[in-house]
Amino acid sequence: MEPLGDQIRAELSRVGADSGAGDAVTAWPAAVGDEIARNAWPARTQPDGTLVIHVRDAIWGFELTQRATEISGRLPGRPKLRFTPGPLPETTAEPPPSPPLEASPEQAREAASLTAGIVDSDLRESVAKAIKAALARAPDGRPV
Repeated sequence: MEPLGDQIRAELSRVGADSGAGDAVTAWPAAVGDEIARNAWPARTQPDGTLVIHVRDAIWGFELTQRATEISGRLPGRPKLRFTPGPLPETTAEPPPSPPLEASPEQAREAASLTAGIVDSDLRESVAKAIKAALARAPDGRPV
């Protein structure tokens, strides 16, 4: 695994972030996790030491404001945080697609049983396919 410092600095330049947020930027992904890091990113440090975090939208800003003390505690220097909508680094890596789930033979039989009364064969096949997919995705023992 290669260090990300140069890439982080390039992204900070692109979104207009200053270098004063350096330690927080380096620690940010580990401090908040992947989901938050995709939707919020340190942008700059204000003269009073407040770390301004750009967020995807006001909803993310509100939610993260509620968790500001918790997040600050995970960052170097425990900075005061301010969340505001703004540009974020672009993510280039798409998560890998999940493999399609296959219905078990029992689930296929159940789908066939549930659709047996449908007269139109095309409709019966479509509904059975949807039922099999739902059954394959349902947690074990939980009804769909």
